[in-house]
Amino acid sequence: MLEITILGTSGSVPTTERGMPALAIKYESDILLWDCGEGTQRQLMKYKVGYGSVSQLYITHPHLDHYLGVYGLLETLKLSSVSPKPLSVFSPQIFTGEQEERYKFVKFSKMRKGVLYNTNTYQVSAFPVRHCRGSYGLVFEEAETRKFHEKKAHSLGLRGKLFKEIQKKGEVTVGGKRVKLDDVTWIRPGRRIVYSGDGRPSDNTLEAARNADVLIHEGTFDSSKKEEAEERLHCTVEEAAELAKKAKAKRLVITHISPRYSDIEVLEKEARKIFPKTELAHDGMKITVPVRQ
Repeated sequence: MLEITILGTSGSVPTTERGMPALAIKYESDILLWDCGEGTQRQLMKYKVGYGSVSQLYITHPHLDHYLGVYGLLETLKLSSVSPKPLSVFSPQIFTGEQEERYKFVKFSKMRKGVLYNTNTYQVSAFPVRHCRGSYGLVFEEAETRKFHEKKAHSLGLRGKLFKEIQKKGEVTVGGKRVKLDDVTWIRPGRRIVYSGDGRPSDNTLEAARNADVLIHEGTFDSSKKEEAEERLHCTVEEAAELAKKAKAKRLVITHISPRYSDIEVLEKEARKIFPKTELAHDGMKITVPVRQ
């Protein structure tokens, strides 16, 4: 299962309804935490995402609202177990040598462009965005898988061990006839989740978001505040929707919403006029990403 839990959706300042930026991705047995604003560990508890199971943590940029919760989370993990689960942290230079020494269970790596974490089933990569210095967006990309056309395979005589053999060799001979792997299989593309972090629309974000299953993009302001958005290197919801439309994303989820908006209906209407498959995120929102067909 691939599931996203949006933990915090406010921009810069928390509200009674919205916590600071953070989201968790659960894939199989792994939990990935993207950003970790103030209060994130409490949000993890509240929305039943096991903080003790977090295996990777990524900080998109060095603004306090996106990383102030890291220190409390690391301290809780240290205190909750004699031998905490190993944790990979990718971040700007926000940790001191003393902190790295204190948290021996953490492998600290610098956030950078390119692939950051790679397994047989998925990878996480980062791309630069237009915000403060050292700002990045993130991409979760599931590996493609080869699936059998079972009826066709059976009709050609494939049974039992022959399925493993054809995957290993690329072809087998059945009843005097050669059967190639490509004849009886198809490739299922992996799912992709893209997170913009904070920042203005950019070619880098557009390219990363192409055909994404879910694009999670900041939308701090409504269209009347475009000048303010430009000055602060943030986005309006219309700009986020335009980018999603150009990228042909399957779904847009807007987060990092300015606390000035107690009623988000105006934001949702603006975005949906451009990209109908838009949702305004709320704290605790869960998104199950369906398998591609």
